[in-house]
Amino acid sequence: MEKELLLLGILRRQELHGYRLAEFIEHNLGSCTDLKKSTAYYLLEKLAAAGWVAFTQDQAGKRPARRVYRLTEAGEAAFQRLLRQHLAAFTPPYFTDDIPLAFMDLLPPAEALGLLEERRAAAAEHLSQLRAAPAHPGPAQWMVAHQIRFLENELLWLQELEEHLQSPSTHPTPLSE
Repeated sequence: MEKELLLLGILRRQELHGYRLAEFIEHNLGSCTDLKKSTAYYLLEKLAAAGWVAFTQDQAGKRPARRVYRLTEAGEAAFQRLLRQHLAAFTPPYFTDDIPLAFMDLLPPAEALGLLEERRAAAAEHLSQLRAAPAHPGPAQWMVAHQIRFLENELLWLQELEEHLQSPSTHPTPLSE
């Protein structure tokens, strides 16, 4: 329901047509969510069917009509409930990129190290992009700050793992905390 919360929260601030809403998410929150345009449209239909959003048809010139979505009273109540529910919750993260670590010992050590260096470089590039992006308005910046902190820690962890694997006494034991 976090994607529904995101859509409701954005519509709470401003009425938008679906394309503009999806573009806003992609350009401003793309580093924090994987919500695709097709999913956004699907969820908007679902939210409309639930009575949480309503829409009007907007016609500009000869362009096709587009739906402009707005939050309803029921949507405001759902937003308030979801906001509190999700803000108080902790969902343990699952790092799908960690699955290959369980089988890393099946690769030649030099190849495993090279692949980890590629992974670290990609994470460093993503961190650089996040740091270079303009600040988000208001509390949305906390989402970006969380991503930055995660990537900083990911880079430290990858460096420790590489150092551990390069040491002569390397054995398949976890890193110390």
